[in-house]
Amino acid sequence: MAIIILQHAAHCGPGRLGLCLRDHGFALDIRRLDLPADHVYHRGRVQGIPRDLDNVHGVISLGGPMNVGDNLPWMADEIAFLKKAHDAQLPIVGICLGHQLIAHALGGQVGPMDKPEQGFHHVKLNPAGQTDTLLAGLAWTSPQYQSHGQEVKQLPPGAALLASSDMCKTQIFRAGLRTYGFQFHFEADQAMITELERCEAGVSEWKHKSQAPAGLDPAASIEMFSRLADRLCVNIATFLFPMKAKLSA
Repeated sequence: MAIIILQHAAHCGPGRLGLCLRDHGFALDIRRLDLPADHVYHRGRVQGIPRDLDNVHGVISLGGPMNVGDNLPWMADEIAFLKKAHDAQLPIVGICLGHQLIAHALGGQVGPMDKPEQGFHHVKLNPAGQTDTLLAGLAWTSPQYQSHGQEVKQLPPGAALLASSDMCKTQIFRAGLRTYGFQFHFEADQAMITELERCEAGVSEWKHKSQAPAGLDPAASIEMFSRLADRLCVNIATFLFPMKAKLSA
């Protein structure tokens, strides 16, 4: 069995989350949806979205520069796959775009922000987030790296809001027991953050991006961000993905 990782852009890989899952013995199957179906790269030939859930341990949907609703050949198929995996009660994690795709797939609403949220911003856990097992050990208020111009405007029916920022209400949500969406890029290391900022620099809508709050210095934020991001990755590897399935892989 393998965890299916849906990657939408070269600069939005699984990062520290992928390394942590491998360290914990999980098999990862990375699908580069942004590449043509006949493309061959260093991992082999491109494979698209799985046709079924056979031997699928769980799903991780990563970030990307595109928006929910864009006319892309894989987007509708990914939305349907995420809904199918959720209905089957498989573990699912969405990050940034992936977080928005999950919300849309489960009946929520996604739309543009008044101003893109970029850089380090404080994310605050609400009481539900403070008691959620997957978020154990995270500070109730912490700097998290943001890079998005859209947001989840309305949660899917029955979903629980776990964290918010001043600019974006839905920073973390849980749907059911095993589906989680994270608006911020906890998977990003310093190299990925640098690449995200480089890619944003050429996009016109990012000229009016939000600035980090006063007193939130990026250099000072990176240590706490990295430490808590590593803790979150360990929590995901430890609590979200069933050990029995890993041992039978």
